[in-house]
Amino acid sequence: MSANLEAKKSVVEEIKTKIQASKSVVLAKYDKLTVSEVTALRNKFRAVSSEYKVYKNTLVRKAFNELGVTDFDKDLNGATAFVFCPDETSACSVIAKAVKETPALEEKIVPKCAYVSGAYVDAAGVKKLAAIPSREVLIAKMLGCLQSPIANFAYVLNSIAQNKQ
Repeated sequence: MSANLEAKKSVVEEIKTKIQASKSVVLAKYDKLTVSEVTALRNKFRAVSSEYKVYKNTLVRKAFNELGVTDFDKDLNGATAFVFCPDETSACSVIAKAVKETPALEEKIVPKCAYVSGAYVDAAGVKKLAAIPSREVLIAKMLGCLQSPIANFAYVLNSIAQNKQ
């Protein structure tokens, strides 16, 4: 076999490994991004333990097909960036936040779809995922809801104790 074919097979295996290790993979159309914009995006993705990569669409299609996923065939065209993320929402949130902070990016990077926990998610679903708060924020909100009745009860008891004095 040729060295080029072996190199492509190793890249497909690398992509398959990253897909299997990630809870979500976001596919985004990128167009005319400057080096500084790409560097800033990569740094934002690194901050949430995600990886921003650009692969050939045919190699990614082959990796998905080998995993038994064919939903992405229509989305794998044109300039496509791939974000491998250890959770379901942070990659979507980073893209949405970057576009919000820098309006010039709105036309330059656009989410196409995502692969979240083994399921295909379209562009509208990616926008909905971006609106979901992170896991830590959700846990904090839940703990706040659980703590609120107890804190109110303690306040009432303290108020009663102060009135008797």
